[in-house]
Amino acid sequence: MSWDRPIRKELDLVEESIRKSVCSDQNLLTDICMHVIGAGGKRIRPGLALLAYKAVGGQEAPNIVGIAAAFELIHSATLIHDDINDDGEIRRGKIAAYRKFGVQKALIAGDFLFVRSFRLGGCWNQKVVEIISDACTATAESEILQNAWEFDPETPLHQYLKIIEGKTAMPMWAAARVGAYLGGGSEEQIEAMGRYGLDLGMAFQIIDDMLDINGEVKDLGKSRGIDFMDGKPTLPLMVAMRDPVVGPELARMFVNEEKSRAEVDAALQMVLRTCALEESLEHARDFGRKALSHLSLLDESECKQSMRELVVAVLDRRK
Repeated sequence: MSWDRPIRKELDLVEESIRKSVCSDQNLLTDICMHVIGAGGKRIRPGLALLAYKAVGGQEAPNIVGIAAAFELIHSATLIHDDINDDGEIRRGKIAAYRKFGVQKALIAGDFLFVRSFRLGGCWNQKVVEIISDACTATAESEILQNAWEFDPETPLHQYLKIIEGKTAMPMWAAARVGAYLGGGSEEQIEAMGRYGLDLGMAFQIIDDMLDINGEVKDLGKSRGIDFMDGKPTLPLMVAMRDPVVGPELARMFVNEEKSRAEVDAALQMVLRTCALEESLEHARDFGRKALSHLSLLDESECKQSMRELVVAVLDRRK
């Protein structure tokens, strides 16, 4: 990665903090947490907190490393719960935690990660707690909203955007906003960093939904078409189901809750024959442009340039 160049030392400290935090007297609990955390990940949320902190003038790494690690622990907890909620099989190329260790133990591990994240931020003031609480609330609410629209080919665009804002963009909003706040940024800079994180998160999720259709299995670490299989109305699927030629058949297949692998593969080929990916990519690029516009309140610096590069990396990612 190039976008993490100015914060690599701090990210190493974040990684160390994460691994220390998941150590438990109960070895099984540590094993479950490490199964999730050790599978890797892009570490975008802690990276956002670190970049925003330094971009507004923050100097002391200890003031932000714990918070940055906490964001990754919260993210890891939501991944465990998401897989249970979605009946997911594979996460980052590894069997989902609940499938390997059982639902009950995985739920406990997810709760443990949440608690450990707040232990890391034991010195948070009320402002920071409110920001993180708002993001976690939005994540939970978006999961319920997503469930309400499953297998519905008529899902409105504004509902899809509300779903991805809550489950993906709001945690990035919180990371960037908290980083700028702890870095001593002005009110305008804090707000701008939050908006940057939000728009970056929207772009990230749209690209993620596209990769579920045209990504390489070896890069994704899981099969394509999971969203179609599970009846999740993503942007490219919604666009494809409006296509006058293949749309009606796609919609008919989409509402079927019991799909075969062959049916999913056939549906993906149908999506690829439409303008769905091109239209979705333009939406993602639009959010990327908006994210870049929020950087205007920052002085030029290596971290500001890295935040530009992060937008490019999100839009160009293949996994």
